[in-house]
Amino acid sequence: MMTATAPLPSAITGVILAGGRARRMDERDKGLMLLSNRPLVAWAIAALKPQVTTLLISANRNVARYAAYGFPVVTDEIADFAGPLAGILSAMTVAQTAWLLTMPCDTPHSPVDLGQRLAQAVITEQATLAVATLGRQRQPLHALLPVALAADLREYLASGERKVGTWYARQRVAWVDFSDRPNAFINLNTSAELRTLELKMPSNQSPNSRVTSA
Repeated sequence: MMTATAPLPSAITGVILAGGRARRMDERDKGLMLLSNRPLVAWAIAALKPQVTTLLISANRNVARYAAYGFPVVTDEIADFAGPLAGILSAMTVAQTAWLLTMPCDTPHSPVDLGQRLAQAVITEQATLAVATLGRQRQPLHALLPVALAADLREYLASGERKVGTWYARQRVAWVDFSDRPNAFINLNTSAELRTLELKMPSNQSPNSRVTSA
């Protein structure tokens, strides 16, 4: 799939991926864990909302708490925590735009220009989709994806596959380097990592004040 012009924010739905099992967090709902007294999902909303016109939250637990942020919550079509691609597929089925901009809930410093740079790369490289990298390290859930890939993704998941990288290998991908933002993709997989990041953060650093706790 190729597009003649870079997708504008009006053509993009933001998707916060908060539907995982979080095994390394003792299966606690990661998006609702606190960083500087704010749930991680609030940090993701603050980073993603200015980049898109509409926003969805992909979650499979505590749906009412996520819905309290004022955005639609979508649950996986596939049962038993089938991975982030299942959340992306569900978002594709309800999105009213041609594109999705995805962001995991556990990267509180995600780039505020993520969508702009990925959208431009789709044009520059005549790609089907665009994904962020930090040097050689890929950030597969920071991605700009066309909703038109829903059928292909559904087929892939129906075959029993779950790996994001393997599905990307079926597409023409623009890999976009964010090495100028070395801290943008710090992700929090364990409670210890969350505590360590909190100790390093200035006491006055918090997400956009317009994003309230649920």
